[in-house]
Amino acid sequence: MSSKSLSNGLEDLEAQAGCFAGLFKLRRFKSTDSKADPKSAPVQIRHTPETGSDLPPYVQFAHGWCCSHDAPLFDLTSPLDSEKPPAYDGGRFLPEVVTTIEDKLKELSPELRKLSLDIWNHPEILWEEKYAHDRLTSFLSEHGFAVTPHYLGLDTAFRAVFTHKSSSGRSAKESRVIGVNSEMDALPGIGHACGHNLIAMSGVAVSLAIKAALQKHDIPGSVVLLGTPAEEGDGGKIKLLERGAYDDMDACIMSHPTIGPDNFSAIWPGVACQPIEVEFFGHGAHAGSAPWEGQNALDAAFVAYASISALRQQIKPDHRVQGIILGRDWAPNVIPDYAKLRYIVRAPTWAELDVLRERVKKCFDAAALATACKIEVALGGGYFELRNNDVLGQEYASVVGDTYGMKTVTAGGSVAFSTDFGNVTYALPALHPAYTIPGEPNGGNHTPQFAKAAATPEAHAITLKVATGLAATGVRVLADADFAYKVRKFFEDSRATVTP
Repeated sequence: MSSKSLSNGLEDLEAQAGCFAGLFKLRRFKSTDSKADPKSAPVQIRHTPETGSDLPPYVQFAHGWCCSHDAPLFDLTSPLDSEKPPAYDGGRFLPEVVTTIEDKLKELSPELRKLSLDIWNHPEILWEEKYAHDRLTSFLSEHGFAVTPHYLGLDTAFRAVFTHKSSSGRSAKESRVIGVNSEMDALPGIGHACGHNLIAMSGVAVSLAIKAALQKHDIPGSVVLLGTPAEEGDGGKIKLLERGAYDDMDACIMSHPTIGPDNFSAIWPGVACQPIEVEFFGHGAHAGSAPWEGQNALDAAFVAYASISALRQQIKPDHRVQGIILGRDWAPNVIPDYAKLRYIVRAPTWAELDVLRERVKKCFDAAALATACKIEVALGGGYFELRNNDVLGQEYASVVGDTYGMKTVTAGGSVAFSTDFGNVTYALPALHPAYTIPGEPNGGNHTPQFAKAAATPEAHAITLKVATGLAATGVRVLADADFAYKVRKFFEDSRATVTP
């Protein structure tokens, strides 16, 4: 990462929309001695001082659960298949396919590990994922995929496709397409602290495993891997979605690492999220001799900030409004003529966010009116909550549960992360499970400690287990027409109940 990229990224850090930070607080985690090889790293990951015993006992947990220890949001004891009747009960699908997938991933594991570490050692912020783009497209080309780099006018996006035509003579018109996503962007200053090196590698692993299963078991269909840049704040998937990148897919799958209980996966809805940027324009004046000649833009910012702070008492507990104040050329003896606010509004659903956003905007307008300042409000791209497909989720949970004893749960309430994959789940059947990797105390997503965790051999091994579950689920979409129908029907039925 260049120094220019780093400085630009640091300015944008507070407005990161994609976020898996803050998911767990209920248990301590074992630290790991496993380390990635830092020799080839072009930048230094900054680590915070060891805090351990310096923190009070109630802080000695990894980030996340936002309730008291006595009132957890989620029931970790209830697996997905016991919380409600299965969305699709078609029996276990072709165990031999799972064996093929496992064998392929075991064979490719050393290459995939190297791929993940190469990306980890070259962290690039949103829209600057050039090394990752080139490394991933080269790798996929070498493994038999037809690759389109710089896809749909996005310099660091790509499309890689493999199609198998069955010897049974089933027409191409009858075959289906499964989509897979690989995220690539890092965070400013702290590298792959959201584990996107693992997500990039996982997308490749899932795609190559599906390819192997299609070939060995003569299953017709296509797997399309999209390299999706700029998840951490600028909605790369939204841009790809708007440009038609997902149009030919029957379903799309991906996963995301976090910190939590061992051998654990979760199908969470996340929350909807939208950044707002507000600029106040006033008039400068000498603060001592003629303050009455000024219109104080900093006052406008603080009135807005205070109004939103008051508003929080009247918003729901699972709604979030957070922000910062920025300025330029401020001095105590000059009435500030400019101030900027950068806020993020979150709510469990996009419909709720629509309402909350309008209440927040009124605070900005009131501040401008009170201080006689002009105002400009710019809304950033909105991230919808995840609408995970239950049929896909049930199949995934079944595979990782039967194969690895991995527990998969759904949330009993909102988990406060946001991702642009939420918008994908509104457009087509899709699945986005989270899974846990070993971490350190206070080392959840978006921390230097999580960047370290994302490079460990243990994280790699767990990611391949999850990739097995996703690949098997993807193969079933391609091979089982009844299953694919149920996937689509669930999507259509759920879409009829919610309008973004």
